[in-house]
Amino acid sequence: MAETGEITRSFLLLQGPHGPFFWGLARHLRASGARVHRIGTTLGDRVFWPQRKSFTAFRGDIGDWPAAIRAAIAEHGVTDLVLYGDTKPQHAAALAIARAKGLTIHVFEEGYLRPWWVTYERGGANGHSPLMGLGTGEMAQALERGLPEQVEAPDHWGEMREHILYGALYHACVLAGRRVNAKIAPHRGVTVGHEFGLYLRRLALMPAHRTARALATRRIKRGGFPYHLALLQLDHDSSFRHHGPFATSEAFLSHVIEGFAAGAPGHHHLVMKAHPLEDGRVPQRRLIARLAREAGIAGRVHYVRGGKLARLLDHARSAVTVNSTAAQQALWRGLPVRAFGAAVYNKPELTSSQPMAAFFADPTPPDRAAYAAFRQFLLETSQVPGGFYSARGRRQVYRRVVDYMLAPEGRYARFFPASAARGQHLRLATSRSG
Repeated sequence: MAETGEITRSFLLLQGPHGPFFWGLARHLRASGARVHRIGTTLGDRVFWPQRKSFTAFRGDIGDWPAAIRAAIAEHGVTDLVLYGDTKPQHAAALAIARAKGLTIHVFEEGYLRPWWVTYERGGANGHSPLMGLGTGEMAQALERGLPEQVEAPDHWGEMREHILYGALYHACVLAGRRVNAKIAPHRGVTVGHEFGLYLRRLALMPAHRTARALATRRIKRGGFPYHLALLQLDHDSSFRHHGPFATSEAFLSHVIEGFAAGAPGHHHLVMKAHPLEDGRVPQRRLIARLAREAGIAGRVHYVRGGKLARLLDHARSAVTVNSTAAQQALWRGLPVRAFGAAVYNKPELTSSQPMAAFFADPTPPDRAAYAAFRQFLLETSQVPGGFYSARGRRQVYRRVVDYMLAPEGRYARFFPASAARGQHLRLATSRSG
């Protein structure tokens, strides 16, 4: 418990990853003496939060949301706001209130170095991350003057089945609890029933997709042709929608295919690698086939649904994406990367700024030393070994992240002391950013 005169930390949790991650996090925070409360907007949130007295069910619309957040902050003496992702409309509104009140903000996201890490930052993530204001040279210097941390290599575990299963369970609960859910429009643009059906369909088709993926990958590897990879994202991915220049995945696909047709050598091919959670709401295969025919390169464009990226990256010439974290695997291999959106790795030393045709004709590779420093800086600051969905992965996260959350300053502060950072663009050592 807190000593006399010390302020007890009080954490308010909003929407988390599908499944029990936030409930387990709450238990560990309470064990430290902190108070924890949660606001949920659906029956899905309630099912994965077994303690009724620490749960507030919000049933209003988005116009009522700010008042509910202010009331919860006042009632529970909230000092810290915790959420998964910072771009949902309700999260953006809560963040504005939290910043105005001087609360410490903790943001979880999928790992920048997926699949064996998760992201934890203070203040914001992805395009709102403090990393966006840092150059690779600053990171390298910071590592030299900081205290290097031995970052253990996490065990290799698979979470895709658990991820899909918890997503299906969550949406089944939301569908069953229509009368008690908040009246907030789904941020993914489809109805809850449709979303639930997509999860079930994806689970049912996993064996068939695995077979089709293996055949497509084998054809590409045995083709003997040089190829470039396009790393596709979900249309409803918050990073794609809020931190990229394309309104739809079709616009991105069209831009890439036209650039490839105009600039790539005639014997090169283009491989479109779908996101592992692609659920068919956008008919990507048919769309890509049509765009390739229109560009006159139908025989040189291939589509691979989900699966392990390494098998394709090992023989690729380059990678292009909006802002997928999968690009980190390409950079780690020294492959040229063209990224169009705001991403923590989209730095001049790491990614190309060439027009699409010029990139496919002769792509500029990354600075290997700069990427090594960048990756190490991420491992020592924003990346936590583990995962949100498997029990084993969650345990790995809890062992570290609770201490990070309870620390008076964020993990960037040891590299950028407050006296040096307050007047700069980083704003890393205050209680609002980490």
